[in-house]
Amino acid sequence: MDVSNLSRDERLELYQLLQEKSRRLKFNRINGLFPDEGPLRRAMYPKHVEFFRAGLTKIERLFMAGNRVGKTEAGGVELTYHLTGNYPDWWEGKKFNSAISAMAAGDTSATTRDIIQKKLCGGEYGTDKWGTGLIPRRLLGKPTPKSGVPKAYEEILVKHEPTGEWSTLKLRTYEQGRKIFQGTEEDFIWMDEECPYEVYEEALVRLMTTGGIFILTFTPLSGLTELVKSFLSSCKNQDINDDSEPRYKVQAGWDHAPHLTEEQKEKLAKTLKLRPHQLKARKHGIPSLGAGAVYPMDTEEIKVKPFMIPAYWPKAFGLDVGWNKTAGIWGAWDRENDIVYLYSEHYMGQSSATEHSAAIKGRGSWIKGTIDPASRGRSQKDGERLFDDYVDNGLDLVLADNAVEAGIVAVMERLITGRLKIFSTLSYLSYEFGLYRRDENTGKVVKEDDHLMDAMRYLIMMLTDVMTTKPVPASSSNRPVSDWRSM
Repeated sequence: MDVSNLSRDERLELYQLLQEKSRRLKFNRINGLFPDEGPLRRAMYPKHVEFFRAGLTKIERLFMAGNRVGKTEAGGVELTYHLTGNYPDWWEGKKFNSAISAMAAGDTSATTRDIIQKKLCGGEYGTDKWGTGLIPRRLLGKPTPKSGVPKAYEEILVKHEPTGEWSTLKLRTYEQGRKIFQGTEEDFIWMDEECPYEVYEEALVRLMTTGGIFILTFTPLSGLTELVKSFLSSCKNQDINDDSEPRYKVQAGWDHAPHLTEEQKEKLAKTLKLRPHQLKARKHGIPSLGAGAVYPMDTEEIKVKPFMIPAYWPKAFGLDVGWNKTAGIWGAWDRENDIVYLYSEHYMGQSSATEHSAAIKGRGSWIKGTIDPASRGRSQKDGERLFDDYVDNGLDLVLADNAVEAGIVAVMERLITGRLKIFSTLSYLSYEFGLYRRDENTGKVVKEDDHLMDAMRYLIMMLTDVMTTKPVPASSSNRPVSDWRSM
């Protein structure tokens, strides 16, 4: 802008306007986030927006993300909207119509002060930094100091602007234990960084009488903790519109953070090579298994989009049976390139062999399978031999080679050489793949959530014994070129 032709008074007025604009931006930072347009526009952050939107139907939400993705920013933004009552026009998540009682917690007093408190308030009360965080200065009341922790606050009052009432924000830490969360009723709870499961349970109770919501934001550096596993299990087939399931998980990595430049990502990756087993967690928000991962690779690297499988490719399935869970995995073999594609899965519990058999035959009654050799033993539930039960129901089965370590090596060889791929639609297989691990003390495979992993191992070990093509009717002279993956 050319100001050379402006009068002295006009220049002074322009300067004052620019100063006021700078002041408003400084003390109203929340208004500049998730804009409609620009390089950091809202459309560039679909994972963050999904997380916000899920609050309309979900009581508990987890934003499990890599470092520097903006998970703490997301938690702070949502909390600020609820405390102040100032929701943007684009907001589709949960809304409170009056002032709320809220709680935010971190792992220690220092990190709660330096991360959560700073994110929300900016700096210390009484200084020029107060109000430069996400909560506008004009809406911040006088905070209650936290005893024994310099510059930290126990409680902060925030003006709920539409009603003129005051919302209350309590700041807590996990190191204080579950007792610190007892005796209160909250409308909203935010936990930044993973908390002990007993603390999570106690905090969740605080919402029972209020109809409130609970969000967690963290990078899963501690691996498959009880809290992480509970969300992974509940959210395998999540539906954002299904209010019958109270939990929802959003997973995000560096690819979902447009504020990170390629140079920054490269620099971060080089730094994190010091701890390669944690790279998945820090980069993609995927729980780290450490040295215990049986197949230490990202499932995204072996997934393929579903495609029409040529009819002349042989097929087979592996089957792991039991009352609590029966799992089957179907594979098609591209013999020319020696690549096995896992294309369908069966994952169902507490059903009879007849019910399982019907579902299995629905994928092609001609397809041969290999089954857990333990099925020749007696079922603990009904005393029958499961192998005979499935055969009597029309399945063509052979007993699998159950050499566990040899099977793992066979699967690993195919994974490493790119000769084993999985269809991206196999959600249960992807879930178990990420949990499949060894006990770091004994070195043995942990026998939890491994039904499809066993079925996959049976299939790969018995590949040449069970793979067959669909029989061509004698009256048919033309062999089909391809078929649907479910046939």
